[in-house]
Amino acid sequence: MMNRLIRVACFAALMSAAATACAQADQPAGMIKTTKGTTAIERDGKKTAVTPGAAVMASDRIVTGADGSVGITLRDETLLSVGPNSSVWLEKYAFDPTTHEGALNATVKKGTMAVISGKLSKQNPNAVQFKTPSSILGVRGTEFVIEVGDGE
Repeated sequence: MMNRLIRVACFAALMSAAATACAQADQPAGMIKTTKGTTAIERDGKKTAVTPGAAVMASDRIVTGADGSVGITLRDETLLSVGPNSSVWLEKYAFDPTTHEGALNATVKKGTMAVISGKLSKQNPNAVQFKTPSSILGVRGTEFVIEVGDGE
């Protein structure tokens, strides 16, 4: 009888953890705070115009035109500012608001992006990474700008 209770308790704990993970996977990584000019989010093969208040999901690509810029606030309070003629891919994002654990991986394919790091990099500096075609930047709780030229 005791073995059965232990198995039931373990199964319930696993189901609860799985439900929490699934719920977090469906949550937006953040939201668009500001937008100017030509901007778009590419998601699931579709391109949609960016508007303030729009959700940003893990795996989204943010693309701006020559006159475009986008301000994004992620759930851990990381601030991203994407400049003109840019392409930024939010490869991975997970954040637990209770423990501040998670991960942030993004790639700047071209253009510029300014970053003010949030709770993730303060909790675990190794959990945040930004990539360009020629480099990888580990974040240690700071502010910085990434610029990728057309030839890189």
